[in-house]
Amino acid sequence: MAIVRERFQLVQEPLDVLPAPPALREGLCRANAAIVTLGDLIDAETIHAATRLKILANYAVGYNNIDLAAAQVRGLIVTNTPDVLTDATADLTWALILATARRVVEGDALVRSGQWTGWSPTQLMGAEVSGKILGIIGMGRIGQAVAQRAVGFRMPVRYHTRQPNAATSLPREWEHRSLHDLLGEADVVTIHLPLTPATHHLIGACELAWMKPTAFIINTARGPIVDEGALVNALKTEIIAGAGLDVYEQEPTIHSALAELKQVVLLPHLGSATLHARVQMGLVCLKNIQAVLEGRLAPNQVT
Repeated sequence: MAIVRERFQLVQEPLDVLPAPPALREGLCRANAAIVTLGDLIDAETIHAATRLKILANYAVGYNNIDLAAAQVRGLIVTNTPDVLTDATADLTWALILATARRVVEGDALVRSGQWTGWSPTQLMGAEVSGKILGIIGMGRIGQAVAQRAVGFRMPVRYHTRQPNAATSLPREWEHRSLHDLLGEADVVTIHLPLTPATHHLIGACELAWMKPTAFIINTARGPIVDEGALVNALKTEIIAGAGLDVYEQEPTIHSALAELKQVVLLPHLGSATLHARVQMGLVCLKNIQAVLEGRLAPNQVT
């Protein structure tokens, strides 16, 4: 932070409190550059009002919190933080896979409650993942990192990607499938896509019905990719066995029924929440800002 203060006049908002839209707009109107988070919704009105602003450095890989079309019209540079949070998010995906399949959260709650009476042959029986089929939707950096971790679990990998040329650079043992076939074949499905109009509610009632009744779905990408209402129904009616969620349709609000379902593990958007990843994300933001203010091309420009 000392380096930042040496080069820039720094205005810092409280870390755990999102500014209200008027305050956010007022702050951006005074700034030449800004680091914003996924909770900061930057609409077209704000973008056009902030005439001094040259760059929005988004503290995330995704940037669905920013109106990119308005930024492009205005000539505002938007950047993101790829690569540096890949491992953290892939690790968390696996944490959710294991916690969901092996009922880890339920077991923790039982022990803490004081109601555990000792070992039982049928207590909290879960599902094994070793040797089962892993289906990955989205084979970008994070999807590939998740697939690489499957080797230790002897899990065959099936994947679905929107990039038809991606298969040429992937290991041959990872097999491409249509979305329909992947959902029908996989024992564990993980999602690693950006949120776009094409991926909004990509997984709905129809898609969930294609899955095995013993299958689990894990989402560490963006909440609106999965129709939460359809997911709740699929879990209540045992169309699928369980879900692990780190993201939600209307964060921080979640579908009320999700919290009542024991076969769901819920996390508060922790995908990149390691000290190493968060520090590196901040440094990437600063490098992008420095480049733009010095008249150079930002390394991670998305507009």
